[in-house]
Amino acid sequence: MATTIGRCGALLGALAAAGCGGGTAAADGPIESEQATFELVTVATGLDHPWGMAFLPDGAMLITERSGQLRLLRDGELASAPIAGVPEVAASGQGGLLDIALHPDFASNRLVYLSYAGPGADSAATTVARARLGEGALEDLEVIFRAVPDIRSSKHFGSRLVFDPDGFLYVTAGERGQGARAQDLAQHPGSVLRLNDDGSVPDDNPFVGQAGALPEIYAWGHRNPQGMAVHPETGAVWTQEHGPRGGDEVNIERPGANYGWLVITHGIDYSGAPVGEGTHKEGMEQPVHYWVPSIAPSGMAFYEGDAFPEWQGDLFVGALKDQLLARLELDGERVVGEERLLENAIGRIRDVEVGPDGFLYLLTDESDGGLYRLEPAARGPA
Repeated sequence: MATTIGRCGALLGALAAAGCGGGTAAADGPIESEQATFELVTVATGLDHPWGMAFLPDGAMLITERSGQLRLLRDGELASAPIAGVPEVAASGQGGLLDIALHPDFASNRLVYLSYAGPGADSAATTVARARLGEGALEDLEVIFRAVPDIRSSKHFGSRLVFDPDGFLYVTAGERGQGARAQDLAQHPGSVLRLNDDGSVPDDNPFVGQAGALPEIYAWGHRNPQGMAVHPETGAVWTQEHGPRGGDEVNIERPGANYGWLVITHGIDYSGAPVGEGTHKEGMEQPVHYWVPSIAPSGMAFYEGDAFPEWQGDLFVGALKDQLLARLELDGERVVGEERLLENAIGRIRDVEVGPDGFLYLLTDESDGGLYRLEPAARGPA
C-alpha cells in the first residue's frame, strides 16, 4: 500500500493556492547548488515503479505506475484505490503503463492521454489511448494510436507524450532493442510521431503522401527516447534518448530529420565493439548535447516557474543509471553548462516536471518509488 507523510510544504504564500501537497524534508538541511539553494521534500512513497505524472487544474496530480495503475494524489495524500478503467498493459521488462498527458483543453473536456505497452499475441507495441476522467474512473476510453509492427520484445518502448503550442500530440517510440528498425520509415519504432488530438495524421506531417513511409512519423533514427519537453519560448519539441554504452543524446526534433541510430552514435555496444559507421554522417543530425559515459537519461523539463528565478530557461534531465538530476544551461539551442544534482540521493529518477507552484517534481523508478519536490530553502530571520 502506498504511504504519504503529511505536512504542507509551501514556502511561498502566493503559491499556496496552486494546491501544495504534503511532504517532509528528505535531506538534512538545505542543499546548495551553483545557482540556487533548495530543500528536497518527500511528497509520497510506496509507488510501484512510477513513470509519468500530470497536474490537474484543481491542484491534484495523476501518477502512472508501470505495473498498470493510475494513482490520484490530492492534498498530499494518495487515494487508496487506483483510478478505474485503465487499459490492459503488457507489464514486462521495460513495458507497462508509461506516460500521461492532459489535453490542452482538459479543464473543459477532461481528456487524459496514456501511453503504454499494448499487449498482442505474444508481442507488444507502443500504444496511446485517450479517455475522459470521471469520478474515480476513466470513461469512454479509445485507442488512438498503436505502433506497427507488433514486436516480441519487452525493451525500448520510448513512450513520452507532449502537446505542442499548436495542439499537436507528440509520441516517442523506441526501436524495441532492434536498431535497424529506426532506419525504416515503413514502421514506427525508433521515431517521434506527430498526431492530431484524436490520433489522426496532420496534413503537414513531413512524410504524408510519400510511398513506403508511415505518415505519423515526424522524425526518425532514434534509439529509445524516454524524455520529451516543449521549449517554453520557441515551442520546439526537445527529446532525449538512451545511447548504448555512452552516447545518450539531447535532440531538437525537426520535421523529416534522421537522428542516425544505429548508423551513427557517440556510444559503443555493450560488448565494447563499435556501433555503425562512426559519430557523423551527411544527412544525419547531431545531438544538441550527449553524455559519454552514459547517465541513462529519462524524463526532462524546461524550468519556467517563479520559485527558482536563477533556473529560468534551464533544462532538467533525470537519470536512471547515475541516479541524478542534470541541470543544463542553455544559450539558445546550445548547451553551455551542466550541473549534477542529487547524485545517489533518492534513486533512479524517472520523470521530471515543473508544478503549477513553480517547484520541481521528481519520480523515482523503484519498487518503493517516491514523488519528491525541490523547494526554495526557507530563509532565516534577517
